[in-house]
Amino acid sequence: MEITALDLGLRGATAGIFLMIVVVLLRIRPLNAPIRFAVALSAGAVAYVIATAPFVPKTSLWWTMPILAGNPVILWLWARATFDDDFVVRRWHGALWLLVIGIGYSSSLTWTTWPKLAQAGLRSVSLVWLVLALSAALQTVRTWRADLIAGRRRLRIASLIASLVLIVLFAGSNLVPIDWAGGQAPGGLATALGGSLSTALGMFVLAVLGGLSLFQPPAASPALVAMAAGKPAGAARVALPAGDGRESIAPLLLRRLETLMTVERIYCQEGLTIGGLAAKLDLPEHRLRQVINEGLGYRNFNTFLNRYRLDDAKAALADPSQRDVPVLTIAIDAGFQSIGPFNRAFKADTGLTPTEFRRDASARSQTSAPNGNGNLKIGQAGREIG
Repeated sequence: MEITALDLGLRGATAGIFLMIVVVLLRIRPLNAPIRFAVALSAGAVAYVIATAPFVPKTSLWWTMPILAGNPVILWLWARATFDDDFVVRRWHGALWLLVIGIGYSSSLTWTTWPKLAQAGLRSVSLVWLVLALSAALQTVRTWRADLIAGRRRLRIASLIASLVLIVLFAGSNLVPIDWAGGQAPGGLATALGGSLSTALGMFVLAVLGGLSLFQPPAASPALVAMAAGKPAGAARVALPAGDGRESIAPLLLRRLETLMTVERIYCQEGLTIGGLAAKLDLPEHRLRQVINEGLGYRNFNTFLNRYRLDDAKAALADPSQRDVPVLTIAIDAGFQSIGPFNRAFKADTGLTPTEFRRDASARSQTSAPNGNGNLKIGQAGREIG
């Protein structure tokens, strides 16, 4: 009974923390995609800890299964939207969520009549869960080093733990046979959804990690305020006050970084990492993250580097003297390691492919060039001739 009481207490505390997270998130404006997914994920966690608690009839799985089945999809979408600044919600994401819920619900309804078909449906859902959990974990780890936001880096720990818990409790156990005969559930899904103390403890840890990440006081960054007002990220290059206990960002440090990027063009260095750039500035890595994020308004180190690389590439593509230089050569000279990432970043920044940008720049250059009589062409009458 002591273990059961502890189990119920942990579940109650977990549900309370997640509900508090939901209330806090719903008060944030605007309600962007990461916040919406976080609300859905927290609400799903509340449903999970209640539906799987001791003394809750296992027959409740018939109606809670649709909710629980969609949680791994929500976790994956939340990880993508939170840790990938370029992520865009697509219609097929919603279709995947509805498909998983539909299969889970159909399997729960047909278990007594077509047990083998229902078991096959649950196993297929489990495989989808496993793939999504691994993808969420990979997304969390893959972009960890480039993330410049301190609170979001802490949040990645909760995301990684949640993905591992999902793999062990949800997906892995569902790949073994399930027997619901007479309402008993010795293995499989019901084992994962059974009111075990370890499951309650794991969910409690996730709730605490999520709460700590959410309620961590944000940095009062003038750069982020400027970005929210629609100003460019580089417009807020000012020192931060040190009233919150953190070191202020001195203008001299920002000028050192700007000189390193624009004069020495260190962004062209192959395989440049934030650790390498910090060593060049003789700064701790966490300090450089603060400088770039709070002083310049960048959320991702690769985005910061690509700003200089893309400006370099655009200048080269618009240069008539480099008209015959291959696009790949320009991309490599600017610091990109391959043509694929360069093309994607260039298209996202300009809306054009590098070839289209070069063609338009060439056309504008020819239009603005003086004709053979030394007169400017049409459209250039107001331009001074030095």
